[in-house]
Amino acid sequence: MEEIKVITPEELQKKLEAGEKLELVDVREDEEVVFGMIPGAKHIRMGEIPANLDYFDKDKEYIFICRSSHRSGNVCHYLQEHGYKVRNMIGGMLAWTGETEYTE
Repeated sequence: MEEIKVITPEELQKKLEAGEKLELVDVREDEEVVFGMIPGAKHIRMGEIPANLDYFDKDKEYIFICRSSHRSGNVCHYLQEHGYKVRNMIGGMLAWTGETEYTE
């Protein structure tokens, strides 16, 4: 199985602070994202990824986020096998020290 590319929370934070336009996808459950998401991230629960493949564009790279990076890693493997460009944020939200936004 091909290795999944990763990004650290620190690297991601620097890119966001530099104003880079990134495709962030948070795959946690509803009751987890209420505690805050990285600003600009789109919320698609892990179990809903297969039904939402048409959201993803094979020309873009997506960064996946969950609580600890385990689920997002699974999503990365799944999407990479389907030909998508993916990157997993190592450590997940447990390791994120940057800004978070709260959804209603």
